[in-house]
Amino acid sequence: MTRVPRGHTLVVGLGVSGRAIARHLSRLGRPFVVADTRPVPPGLDDFRRAFPGVAVHCGALTEVDASAAEEIVLSPGVDPLTPGIADYWRAAGEGSDAGPRVIGEIALFVRACRAPIAAITGSNAKSTVTTLLGEMAREAGRRVAVGGNLGTAALDLLVERPDAELFVLELSSFQLETTPRLGAESVAFLNLSEDHLDRHGDMPGYRAAKAAIFRGARHAVVNGEDPLTWPDDPALPVECFTTQVPQEGEWGIKRDGDDAWLMHGERTLMPTGELRLAGRHNQANALAALAMGRHLGFPLDAMRRVLARFPGLAHRGELVAEAAGVRWINDSKGTNVGATLAAIAGIGPTLAGRLIWLGGGLGKGADFTPLAAPLQRYAREAIVFGRDAPVLVETLTGSLPVTRCADLDVAMDRAAALARPGDCVLLSPACASLDQFTDYQARGEAFRAGAQAWQQRTEETP
Repeated sequence: MTRVPRGHTLVVGLGVSGRAIARHLSRLGRPFVVADTRPVPPGLDDFRRAFPGVAVHCGALTEVDASAAEEIVLSPGVDPLTPGIADYWRAAGEGSDAGPRVIGEIALFVRACRAPIAAITGSNAKSTVTTLLGEMAREAGRRVAVGGNLGTAALDLLVERPDAELFVLELSSFQLETTPRLGAESVAFLNLSEDHLDRHGDMPGYRAAKAAIFRGARHAVVNGEDPLTWPDDPALPVECFTTQVPQEGEWGIKRDGDDAWLMHGERTLMPTGELRLAGRHNQANALAALAMGRHLGFPLDAMRRVLARFPGLAHRGELVAEAAGVRWINDSKGTNVGATLAAIAGIGPTLAGRLIWLGGGLGKGADFTPLAAPLQRYAREAIVFGRDAPVLVETLTGSLPVTRCADLDVAMDRAAALARPGDCVLLSPACASLDQFTDYQARGEAFRAGAQAWQQRTEETP
């Protein structure tokens, strides 16, 4: 049995966040012990060299006695209901002072942070909005630090950017559920779709974890078309974004013939055609960032300049090639049905032509049925590949033409042969990539290379 000495903090998890927590506690001079459920966590030897004298327990947390610990700090990847810490978590939730508090890395960040926080969560698109808002802050001349669940761990930002006058953080449900009070200046809850139910139990549990972003917030931006993103606190100042014509005070989209405009109430902000980001869903992301940026005092002209040049994050609705009136969009990060539905519904209505959808890989037992209706509405053909291609063929046949290919390269050849001016070739697989690629990034890079080769051939053809 490993016993945590009185006055020590127990850090659980030796991943990126766990190591950031250890560095932070070390800077504060707080003694700590580390535990990880894996027998040999990656980087263990390096950690021991960096923190000589710090006890490390590897194995079941039931073999750790943390009753005398000052506090238990969990890495986001550690479920608070893991045997060995679950009782402490439940007791803390019931307001008991009988044992150590159980918190996460973001709670430590909040204690140490001396600048305003802007935070973004949601099942999809939070990385895009976080990056957009960070770029808008820089364009507005702010000293901004961007990270959290995206890029640099929040606690490391305190060291890397001690001069920051604003922290823009992407926060996951795992990070938020262990944050008692975020106290952010502005927050956004973008959307909610089924995910992480193995951790949170059910959709109400998942929503409750996400909704922790509202605790102590001074301003909130929510999805006017998704009531699950709305806060329960009626006193919290809230602004809504929508892909429909906005009501007074809302952020939305107004269509005028073939043109469409980003709007704030009745105020015209910019034509959607000037956005580099593709798709209605990315127009919604732009509106969310604009709403937060306005509250934070960013000039509209600065925010518009960012929207006109920002191409999207790699593998997340990223425009990678365009020629002869055909666009190729890399959404390889669309590894679940919810993300792919957002991409289809976002891009489909904006096209003069049709979608050519590329999907497939490891479906992880997902139900692909929800894809049938939007693909029938917007797509010329579904081109499927990978291990679960047969499941997609069975699900989609009868809704639209479906072609099964051996791999992504063959699928792209088929797409190139089908594409007509006004069309969009969309890779948004609704599946993991590990059957044919090392990760979704490798899959996206293969798509990018193939699309750019197609563009070069097309532009060279007289």
